[in-house]
Amino acid sequence: MPRRIDKGKSRAYAFAGLITLTLATAGVARGESLDSASSAGKRLAVAADCVACHTAPGGKAFAGGYSLSSPMGTIFSTNITPSKTAGIGNYTAEQFARAVRDGVTPDGTHLYPAMPYTSYSKMTDSDIAALYDYFMHEVQPVDTPNRKTALDFPFSVRASMIGWNALFHSTRRFTPDPAKSAEVNRGDYLVNGLAHCDTCHTPRNLLMAADSGKPLAGGSLGSWYAPNITSDKVSGIGAWSSDELVAYLRTGHVEGKAQAAGPMAEAVEHSLQYLSDADLKAIATYLLQTTPIKTGEAKARHEYGQASADELTLRGGKPEDNPGWHIFSGTCANCHQPNGQGNKEFPSLFNNTATARSDNLIATIVYGVHREVGGVAIDMPGFGPDALFTDRLNDQQIADVSNYVLSRYGNADRVVSAADVALVREGGPKAPLAVLAKFTVPAVILVCVLIGLLVFSRRRKGA
Repeated sequence: MPRRIDKGKSRAYAFAGLITLTLATAGVARGESLDSASSAGKRLAVAADCVACHTAPGGKAFAGGYSLSSPMGTIFSTNITPSKTAGIGNYTAEQFARAVRDGVTPDGTHLYPAMPYTSYSKMTDSDIAALYDYFMHEVQPVDTPNRKTALDFPFSVRASMIGWNALFHSTRRFTPDPAKSAEVNRGDYLVNGLAHCDTCHTPRNLLMAADSGKPLAGGSLGSWYAPNITSDKVSGIGAWSSDELVAYLRTGHVEGKAQAAGPMAEAVEHSLQYLSDADLKAIATYLLQTTPIKTGEAKARHEYGQASADELTLRGGKPEDNPGWHIFSGTCANCHQPNGQGNKEFPSLFNNTATARSDNLIATIVYGVHREVGGVAIDMPGFGPDALFTDRLNDQQIADVSNYVLSRYGNADRVVSAADVALVREGGPKAPLAVLAKFTVPAVILVCVLIGLLVFSRRRKGA
């Protein structure tokens, strides 16, 4: 099964004031494994998951060229190898630090927050220095030229980021809370800084900046949704044990709870599985002590559903009488079992967070699940229109099987339409800012015309 799908996965709905960022479902490059001889800089690069966005499919590590699809156009990641002609080989340590933590390159160009400098800004001076040393001395230089990002007006005006940064970007570095334990502080640094979990899991305001009043309370990622990971026992992960959280971060799988797909699968594959036990435990400890935030769920996401006996009662019926079940029986039951309980290789569909939300369920069916952990590939093929080796289901068929799965194994209050499926395939709901931007150019033209008419009218009166 191909490892890359061109649409659907959103790593960070965090183009902040300008961009809703939508990436591919699968990762772009295999993460580098770590051993006892790995340098501090390499460990930091893995924890920050730099390779995922800065490596094009089939390309050299960190050589850029990875296309990031957004409602305002395609953004191409840059070459961050130490190439002196195409990469960052001429950057000084200070210039490197400014680019990573403040989003400004040596020539004054402002980066779009698709590069999560808003989180990296919390990195310590020593970590930035180690990261710089790694990229300059351990990464192979690649002279692949950068592909130009050319967005439509007004998003093409990078200088507009000056105003956005003034409003929403903090240059404050991480400062440990003396009232918290060293483990909690380490988790805070990872979640809200180096590993930038907050980038995906914090909702956004109208200008696409992180909503500081609801940290880690969940956010839309285009086709996917990054759930609430505060300590609330219903809306968040408060009902998880520390060991369960560590296992999930390490493998992307916890029986009776959840399986990582989309952007989370990529984070597990390329970054989280390589973190030390101490760091993963620190993340879990920090999350379990966060302020609980309720976001309206009736019960915990992993508590929905039960086994079904439909295989016995519905077999032989007409497809039009229960189209969702017929698709499930013919396409899904072979792996997930006719009653939905799964087996050692394929997860149960009930007690599974994927069936608690319709958007993530749709995205899973359309794009599949792809992650590699410990050298073992975990793959569920996608069944959308672009499927290569599986049944190709149209939007209505995906809606039918989604509704069946939700009604039997998940949140039966969720109902999916063909239009919902089409929206997921197209990258998810558009950010309000992106919708308003469509009227920017016509508004500017209208204002110019009105000003012109006003000037012409006054001149005629004065004639």
